[in-house]
Amino acid sequence: MTLATAASKGLGMPNLPVARVVGHPGVQSKEQLRRNVLDVTLDHVIDNLLNPPKSAGADHEPSARDVVCKGSFDEINDYFYKNELSDGLPIVPPTLEKVEAFLRYTDRAPDDSLGSILPDNRAATIWSIAVNGVMAGCKPEYMPVLVALIEAMADHAYGVEHSGNTPGGETLIILNGPIIKELGFNYTQGVMRDGFMANTAVGRFWRLYLRNVAGFLPHKNDKATFGNTWRVVVAENEEVVKKLGWSNMAADFGFYADDSTVMISRHTGGNHISSVSGASAQELMPYICDAVLRQYSWQLMFSTGQGLDTLRPQLLLSPLIAETIAASGWSKRDFQKALWEGARVPAHQWERIQRDWTQKPLWDLKAAAVKGDVPKVYHESDDPNRLVPLVWRPEDYLTCVTGDPARNSIYVFAHNGVLGFPTCKKIQLPKQWVALRQAGAK
Repeated sequence: MTLATAASKGLGMPNLPVARVVGHPGVQSKEQLRRNVLDVTLDHVIDNLLNPPKSAGADHEPSARDVVCKGSFDEINDYFYKNELSDGLPIVPPTLEKVEAFLRYTDRAPDDSLGSILPDNRAATIWSIAVNGVMAGCKPEYMPVLVALIEAMADHAYGVEHSGNTPGGETLIILNGPIIKELGFNYTQGVMRDGFMANTAVGRFWRLYLRNVAGFLPHKNDKATFGNTWRVVVAENEEVVKKLGWSNMAADFGFYADDSTVMISRHTGGNHISSVSGASAQELMPYICDAVLRQYSWQLMFSTGQGLDTLRPQLLLSPLIAETIAASGWSKRDFQKALWEGARVPAHQWERIQRDWTQKPLWDLKAAAVKGDVPKVYHESDDPNRLVPLVWRPEDYLTCVTGDPARNSIYVFAHNGVLGFPTCKKIQLPKQWVALRQAGAK
């Protein structure tokens, strides 16, 4: 009920009547569900239809330059925490002076909006980006990266409104281009570890913006069952990618290889796969394919059910693994094709996961293929043991080269499909970027 009320408010209908459903339908028998609906839910529905809702009062938020709190560092942090404006860690107080320092690193006006962000339907302004950047501990020169991130967040394809969904997926940010070295992002050993200011602070900024502007708050409209915390930014090892002759993530999304970009996608979890051993690509692939398969179960619905063709598994390859694959004469596309052909599930198991275990209405692969909703590869015969791919195309396997150059490891992320679809944006630098960077270095 709390979630329904919060969601209605964000959609501009703060007094929308809601009806209570007892328990969770997924763990009730048909008889229990019918009894609960008839005894409880139906009365709520009838009452809501017959009685007008109460009038809703307007919420009043401070304007951009209003000072909402004064005091010591501890007093300000206490205020922000009590008013649900921080993640529980100390924040850098966003003074007007600090915010304006960030604004110098963008050519956009402070009140420019990049769009409305659900669930609170609040405008994603340049000013609010700067405020949350200060709070997260970012440096002013990170501002172009932050703006590109919120452009991606505001993109409808990404689906920010699902950020508080049940699996508690968390966003992975992948950075490409010259900006990596210019701003000192880590792209080698410990690439997903905190301790590097740029990677850490920008990752924290994402989560602060989700709560402070989008409006995802625990125990309110963030309904993650267990949840994950924010991830540090992952930067690709551009040097290794160029040496191998592979495309980087920016190029995979249609940008120039030397463009600075940010890519976001949401994942419910992941696993580090150690000791991926073999002297050739052919020897490595069975282990890699098996590792990918082990991360996916209910997410299969994003290929052939809810959110058709939106499953995009993300892999991080350590440079050593990528170099071993390339030494076999394989391009990045060859690797993706081998993964597509090798990481397959028996059709009967695929259908069982969707039909019996996740109770999805769309699970019959034959019917979907005959209708033309999925590619024919999902029904090449009636053999229940035939193997079908996780995704529609080889290039759907997103692949990034990063991490410790001396370790033979990969990392596989379990993608959340349409509830966090991969979205990439170019980082736009201000006209005075070089001068600003030179002045900041003094």
